Amino acid sequence: MIDFFQMIVSGIAVGSSYALMGLAMVIIYKTSEVPNFAQGEMALISSFFAMMLLTVFNFSVPAAFILALLFAVILGCFLEFAVLRRAKEPNVLGMIVITIGIEMILLGVVSWKFGAEQKTMPFPLGPYDGVFYRDIFISKLELLTLSAALVLMMVIFLFFRFSRLGLAMKATQQNPVAARIMGVKTNRILMMTWGISSFVGAVAGLLISPTIMHPYMMWDPMLKGFAAAVMGGMTSLPGAVVAAYLLGIIENLFGGYISIEFKNVVAFAIIVLVLCVKPSGLFAKHYVKKV
Repeated sequence: MIDFFQMIVSGIAVGSSYALMGLAMVIIYKTSEVPNFAQGEMALISSFFAMMLLTVFNFSVPAAFILALLFAVILGCFLEFAVLRRAKEPNVLGMIVITIGIEMILLGVVSWKFGAEQKTMPFPLGPYDGVFYRDIFISKLELLTLSAALVLMMVIFLFFRFSRLGLAMKATQQNPVAARIMGVKTNRILMMTWGISSFVGAVAGLLISPTIMHPYMMWDPMLKGFAAAVMGGMTSLPGAVVAAYLLGIIENLFGGYISIEFKNVVAFAIIVLVLCVKPSGLFAKHYVKKV
């Protein structure tokens, strides 16, 4: 029974990083209806930027992380302005290919600048610093990641629900032409959306990097975050978070009781099942356009 509860706790912990990546992808999708497959590498380069500040320039951890998050926002805004916006009459498939191209470019930059070997992020909390509660181990880093995911989820939900910028983002996603007629500067909204999404993804990257840090470290969280976003509904912020935690728990239980080798397959098997039963995801409404 202890092993069961330990796997549940570990699944919730790993689900927090999936939740942050899922949130980041949903934020962009809610505005542009395009999944951003460069999300993981945007977080990756921000994490390595923080490591460079810590190891080369001897910044303190809080200062390095704040500057890395600012870098992430600027990077997201720059990519939307300099790359995405320059695409001529893009369709969804074309935009997806562009984000994949950005992903490979950022991965190449990190590999070229920092090398492919394992790195260590200087951080006051290690993966083995934690507490025991009735023989169940909880890492302090996992608690920090869980807290960050829940706080960001609440802030982003309130932001989209009550702020003028959040409402403008929703209007841009629903009908960009009507939004422009009503005075919404849709290009600026899209740029800010990429900046916010990059910020959320960078938080995930910075919290993952004390445990594992190499150029491919964000592939698994990004794919699982995308899986959670699809499972919960690509337009539902709470749905992506709930699905991320469900995904973390289910794959941990599968790995513990059935097969650790096929643990990573579970996420995508769940996606196929959910999309066959409910194409819009578990927590999003399915709209049919009539013409």
